[in-house]
Amino acid sequence: MTHIAARTRRAVHQLTTRVRDGVREGADWPDRGDISITTVIIWLAAVTGALLVAGTIAVVIAKYNGSLGGL
Repeated sequence: MTHIAARTRRAVHQLTTRVRDGVREGADWPDRGDISITTVIIWLAAVTGALLVAGTIAVVIAKYNGSLGGL
């Protein structure tokens, strides 16, 4: 049980050290270049549009698969 407790303590210490260093670094560099909400909305719209187009093409191909065989 002592071995597991020691490993857990070590892991928690490493994690807290890493988080603390990240917070300090964030304070040193306040402009981290976060993505704006507008950019996220544009990307979501683009991906949704691409999926709709791909889905429509797949449906049309599945529907007319037999007719397109001779092309």
